[in-house]
Amino acid sequence: MRAVVQRVNRAAVTVDDVLTGQCQTGFLVYVGVLVGDEVSDAEKLAEKIAGLRIFEDECGKMNHNVRDARGGILAIPNFTLAADTRKGRRPSFGLAARPEEAEKLFDAFVSALTGRGCKVETGRFGAHMIIDSQANGPVNVILDTRPIEG
Repeated sequence: MRAVVQRVNRAAVTVDDVLTGQCQTGFLVYVGVLVGDEVSDAEKLAEKIAGLRIFEDECGKMNHNVRDARGGILAIPNFTLAADTRKGRRPSFGLAARPEEAEKLFDAFVSALTGRGCKVETGRFGAHMIIDSQANGPVNVILDTRPIEG
């Protein structure tokens, strides 16, 4: 699984002009599920994000996680994180998990975050979403549960 985590002052997602999720201080997390990902990947990603220390402490150092900051998480399913752009100009999405499997693993990820004490709201899987956010920093982190090749 892959995720882009953005520290935000606020974030909201709408589908068909209806608000489906939001957070104030916290994380906007885009989540991509790849072929071969398993529930253990969802749990590993949730553990990493719940503990990710990218909020500043009283000394200005990034020492606090989202729970310490009393923040929330807006999780957005995003298959385009599986894009392969190594050849040509049009991304290939052959690495993306099938929608049925990806939705199950996205739900497992959200459940794992909630189980770790995080307040989580989400976008709608498979829908066209409009995301409105205000970045804080900017602080953006890319996470991947797969081993680094090379």
